[in-house]
Amino acid sequence: MKYKILVVEDDTVIQTELVNLLNGNGYHTDAVTDFSSIVQAVKNIQPHLILLDIKLPQESGYSICSQIRGFSNVPIIFVTSCNTDMDELNSILLGGDAFVTKPYNTAILLAKISSLLKRAYPAEQGERLVWQGAVLHLESSTIEYDGRQAELTKNELKIIYYLFKHAGKICPRNDIVDYLWDNQLYVDDNALSVNIARILEKLSAIGLTGFIKTKHRQGYTL
Repeated sequence: MKYKILVVEDDTVIQTELVNLLNGNGYHTDAVTDFSSIVQAVKNIQPHLILLDIKLPQESGYSICSQIRGFSNVPIIFVTSCNTDMDELNSILLGGDAFVTKPYNTAILLAKISSLLKRAYPAEQGERLVWQGAVLHLESSTIEYDGRQAELTKNELKIIYYLFKHAGKICPRNDIVDYLWDNQLYVDDNALSVNIARILEKLSAIGLTGFIKTKHRQGYTL
């Protein structure tokens, strides 16, 4: 699976180094450039893992980590020059999953990333679902039909996954929202409508028009 990793590092040399390292090892990498809206960037990009520095221009990495934990359990690795025992303890207490000090050993960093991703996304290690000729690939976050593929965001994948798991049944909107919240995804009723609209566009583009049916005042069904 091509996991998305978000790099939150204000040192441009280290940021570039991390992006090149991750891209070279098969990951899709984004880097924050506007440090006044890091949390919003996390919500927009929906990364599978975050590399987070502690000393940042606007807010500390500790504060950013705490805010992210208010809506997501995405794995967070602190990559920082702060190297005291108290720094590492604070990172754990505030919801960090791992702590790597600079200058970091690339092999150790990559091993920690791989380990956290396997632990955080066990269901996405090769599983696929099939319904009426459409194939949902969890490991690549794609849906395939008649030789064509569409890439899905994390929220879109989880929504379609839920519908596949309940194929042939009507899924109430509230049940879908509750499922997404239980999986620590930031979706309310309005966001669900936006995600469904985007999903329908992507499905239509690969020939799956009418694949998801809207049941007035009831919900959605495959």
